[in-house]
Amino acid sequence: MGVGFLLFLSVFVTGALNMGSTRNFDSQMSSSAIRAVGGMVLMIAGAVIRRIGVRGLAGSGVILDPDKAREDIEPWARMAGGIVKDAVEETGLKINRSSGKKEMPFDEKLRRLNKLYQDGIITEEEYEGARREVLDRT
Repeated sequence: MGVGFLLFLSVFVTGALNMGSTRNFDSQMSSSAIRAVGGMVLMIAGAVIRRIGVRGLAGSGVILDPDKAREDIEPWARMAGGIVKDAVEETGLKINRSSGKKEMPFDEKLRRLNKLYQDGIITEEEYEGARREVLDRT
Protein backbone atom coordinates (compact mmCIF):
# COMPACT_ATOMS: atom_id res chain seq x y z
CA MET A 1 0.00 0.00 0.00
CA GLY A 2 2.82 2.38 0.87
CA VAL A 3 4.63 1.91 -2.42
CA GLY A 4 1.38 2.39 -4.31
CA PHE A 5 0.62 5.58 -2.40
CA LEU A 6 4.10 6.98 -3.11
CA LEU A 7 3.79 6.06 -6.78
CA PHE A 8 0.40 7.76 -7.01
CA LEU A 9 1.68 10.82 -5.11
CA SER A 10 4.66 11.11 -7.47
CA VAL A 11 2.25 12.04 -10.27
CA PHE A 12 1.25 15.19 -8.43
CA VAL A 13 4.81 16.07 -7.43
CA THR A 14 6.03 15.67 -11.01
CA GLY A 15 3.10 17.71 -12.30
CA ALA A 16 3.85 20.52 -9.87
CA LEU A 17 7.55 20.55 -10.76
CA ASN A 18 6.85 20.66 -14.52
CA MET A 19 4.03 23.20 -14.32
CA GLY A 20 3.93 25.25 -17.49
CA SER A 21 6.53 23.18 -19.34
CA THR A 22 5.42 21.61 -22.61
CA ARG A 23 8.72 19.82 -23.23
CA ASN A 24 8.13 16.06 -23.79
CA PHE A 25 4.44 16.52 -22.91
CA ASP A 26 3.28 13.25 -24.52
CA SER A 27 5.85 11.08 -22.80
CA GLN A 28 5.30 12.83 -19.44
CA MET A 29 1.54 12.33 -19.63
CA SER A 30 1.80 8.65 -20.49
CA SER A 31 4.34 8.19 -17.69
CA SER A 32 2.05 9.99 -15.23
CA ALA A 33 -0.96 7.94 -16.28
CA ILE A 34 0.94 4.67 -15.85
CA ARG A 35 2.21 5.74 -12.41
CA ALA A 36 -1.24 6.89 -11.29
CA VAL A 37 -3.00 3.69 -12.37
CA GLY A 38 -0.14 1.52 -11.10
CA GLY A 39 -0.21 3.30 -7.75
CA MET A 40 -3.96 2.77 -7.36
CA VAL A 41 -3.64 -0.91 -8.28
CA LEU A 42 -0.86 -1.38 -5.71
CA MET A 43 -2.89 0.39 -2.99
CA ILE A 44 -5.94 -1.79 -3.66
CA ALA A 45 -3.83 -4.97 -3.75
CA GLY A 46 -2.13 -3.92 -0.51
CA ALA A 47 -5.48 -3.36 1.20
CA VAL A 48 -6.71 -6.80 0.12
CA ILE A 49 -3.51 -8.50 1.29
CA ARG A 50 -3.64 -6.63 4.60
CA ARG A 51 -7.25 -7.69 5.16
CA ILE A 52 -6.36 -11.31 4.49
CA GLY A 53 -3.34 -11.07 6.76
CA VAL A 54 -5.32 -9.60 9.64
CA ARG A 55 -8.35 -11.89 9.49
CA GLY A 56 -7.00 -15.01 7.82
CA LEU A 57 -8.33 -16.46 4.59
CA ALA A 58 -11.68 -17.55 5.97
CA GLY A 59 -12.16 -14.51 8.20
CA SER A 60 -11.68 -12.16 5.26
CA GLY A 61 -14.22 -14.01 3.10
CA VAL A 62 -11.74 -15.53 0.65
CA ILE A 63 -12.67 -19.04 1.81
CA LEU A 64 -16.36 -19.56 2.58
CA ASP A 65 -16.01 -21.88 5.55
CA PRO A 66 -17.82 -20.68 8.72
CA ASP A 67 -15.90 -23.02 11.03
CA LYS A 68 -12.55 -21.84 9.69
CA ALA A 69 -13.73 -18.20 9.87
CA ARG A 70 -14.63 -18.61 13.56
CA GLU A 71 -11.20 -20.12 14.16
CA ASP A 72 -9.47 -17.26 12.31
CA ILE A 73 -11.22 -14.46 14.20
CA GLU A 74 -11.52 -16.25 17.55
CA PRO A 75 -8.76 -14.26 19.31
CA TRP A 76 -10.38 -10.93 18.39
CA ALA A 77 -13.86 -12.17 19.21
CA ARG A 78 -12.69 -13.35 22.64
CA MET A 79 -11.04 -9.99 23.35
CA ALA A 80 -14.22 -8.10 22.46
CA GLY A 81 -16.53 -10.36 24.47
CA GLY A 82 -17.50 -12.92 21.89
CA ILE A 83 -19.26 -13.04 18.57
CA VAL A 84 -22.66 -13.82 20.08
CA LYS A 85 -22.43 -10.95 22.57
CA ASP A 86 -21.55 -8.54 19.77
CA ALA A 87 -24.44 -9.73 17.62
CA VAL A 88 -26.92 -9.43 20.50
CA GLU A 89 -25.69 -5.92 21.33
CA GLU A 90 -26.29 -4.86 17.72
CA THR A 91 -29.92 -5.95 17.97
CA GLY A 92 -30.47 -3.89 21.13
CA LEU A 93 -31.97 -6.79 23.09
CA LYS A 94 -31.77 -6.73 26.89
CA ILE A 95 -30.35 -9.87 28.47
CA ASN A 96 -30.83 -10.86 32.10
CA ARG A 97 -27.24 -11.31 33.28
CA SER A 98 -28.09 -12.29 36.86
CA SER A 99 -28.37 -16.00 36.12
CA GLY A 100 -28.13 -18.48 33.31
CA LYS A 101 -31.67 -19.78 33.75
CA LYS A 102 -34.76 -18.36 32.13
CA GLU A 103 -36.84 -16.01 34.21
CA MET A 104 -40.44 -17.10 34.64
CA PRO A 105 -43.27 -14.74 33.66
CA PHE A 106 -44.63 -12.47 36.38
CA ASP A 107 -48.08 -14.08 36.35
CA GLU A 108 -46.52 -17.48 37.06
CA LYS A 109 -44.57 -15.96 39.94
CA LEU A 110 -47.79 -14.49 41.36
CA ARG A 111 -49.57 -17.85 41.10
CA ARG A 112 -46.74 -19.62 42.91
CA LEU A 113 -46.65 -16.96 45.63
CA ASN A 114 -50.41 -17.27 46.09
CA LYS A 115 -50.09 -21.07 46.34
CA LEU A 116 -47.35 -20.72 49.00
CA TYR A 117 -49.55 -18.31 50.96
CA GLN A 118 -52.66 -20.53 50.69
CA ASP A 119 -50.66 -23.57 51.82
CA GLY A 120 -49.47 -21.62 54.86
CA ILE A 121 -45.81 -21.78 53.91
CA ILE A 122 -45.39 -17.99 53.96
CA THR A 123 -47.11 -15.34 56.05
CA GLU A 124 -49.42 -12.63 54.75
CA GLU A 125 -46.65 -10.05 55.23
CA GLU A 126 -44.17 -12.13 53.22
CA TYR A 127 -46.80 -12.73 50.56
CA GLU A 128 -47.67 -9.03 50.19
CA GLY A 129 -43.98 -8.00 50.14
CA ALA A 130 -43.04 -10.56 47.52
CA ARG A 131 -46.16 -9.77 45.47
CA ARG A 132 -45.37 -6.04 45.51
CA GLU A 133 -41.77 -6.81 44.45
CA VAL A 134 -42.94 -8.91 41.49
CA LEU A 135 -45.43 -6.26 40.40
CA ASP A 136 -42.87 -3.45 40.72
CA ARG A 137 -40.42 -5.24 38.38
CA THR A 138 -42.93 -5.49 35.53
